[in-house]
Amino acid sequence: MSNSEPSVAVLDLGTGDVSALVELLETAGATVAVTFERDAVMNANGLIVTGDTDTATAMCRLRETRGDELIERRLAGGRPVLAIGVGMHLLFDGVLEEDGEIPGLGQWPGTVREVGGSEFPALLAVESATASALFAGLAGEVFHFDNPRASTDWTLEVYGAFQPSLVSYATNGERFIAAVENGPLTAVQFQPEQSGNAGAQLLRNWLGTL
Repeated sequence: MSNSEPSVAVLDLGTGDVSALVELLETAGATVAVTFERDAVMNANGLIVTGDTDTATAMCRLRETRGDELIERRLAGGRPVLAIGVGMHLLFDGVLEEDGEIPGLGQWPGTVREVGGSEFPALLAVESATASALFAGLAGEVFHFDNPRASTDWTLEVYGAFQPSLVSYATNGERFIAAVENGPLTAVQFQPEQSGNAGAQLLRNWLGTL
């Protein structure tokens, strides 16, 4: 961890209340600002991208606030970013909705779509990747998944000295990607702030990597 009290900026892409997430982060020892202010986002030790809303609204808000540029600049400098829920969806090439496909940020290849078989919300166990820092101490724990859309295939190729991504899965009628650890870019499909002690520990694990 870069200091005893890491700073975290939160980009709220929805109209929902992020107070539960902020409270968990502060309890874990972070100082938190919900903001789109450029300097605050760029200078924070970590950035979280989240939002309780649909994909189109989240992407529109991200573009309007130039949050997409802030994410790109942080990643270009190796600065940590954690995307949660719909924030994770936006990282892929596109998200398939009822009215068609919404283009994503293209950080990762693939299309997010509705996964079939069972209802959401759901409490699901995560098959964590071997050597995952994010899920350290969380083997067999369950997390709260709200959204029925997810990516099911991981096809990112690794070149040169780059380390392979760590991909974790969950199953709810269909196996899908629950989390990705890809260098400075981390994402989870579930809501840590709704996942009890497991979600709180996961956020502490992420803060410990800053």
